[in-house]
Amino acid sequence: MILSKDRDARLVTIRRGGTLTDADHHLLALWAAECAEHVLPLFEAERPDDPRPREAIEHARAWTRGEVRMMTARAAGGHAMGAARDLRGAPRFAAYAAGQAGAVAHVAEHDLGAAAYAIKAVRAADGDAAGRRECAWQREQLPDAVRDLVLDDQRRRNELCWWVFD
Repeated sequence: MILSKDRDARLVTIRRGGTLTDADHHLLALWAAECAEHVLPLFEAERPDDPRPREAIEHARAWTRGEVRMMTARAAGGHAMGAARDLRGAPRFAAYAAGQAGAVAHVAEHDLGAAAYAIKAVRAADGDAAGRRECAWQREQLPDAVRDLVLDDQRRRNELCWWVFD
């Protein structure tokens, strides 16, 4: 469970009563897609013929361009999570990262799920030091407009995200 019971209004879109602009919501989705894509080879090495995680990442990006509806991106995210069902370790976490990236169109807070699962995938494949490097890499990819928001959210939800942001 990566979503807090207490929602942060900064991560809720304006139309739903929060303060998150569409532009920043799109930046969060693009960052989540980048985090998930970075570890996608861990899934594809195990299941090269399963396109669902890659499609979820592509749908997340397409949503930011207005090419697909939120429900389509969210559904693709669910299918990516389905691809993880019978896997373990790094491939499973990489598919979950893609699934979370697809779900950002629905709930912006899933951006941290994509990042956290990507770190878990790297940790499972290569150990804790590699996970710390992945976290640093992700932070380097953060767009300036949402950087402080994401870093604050990582501190706020770190416990829910298996302490991967330490």
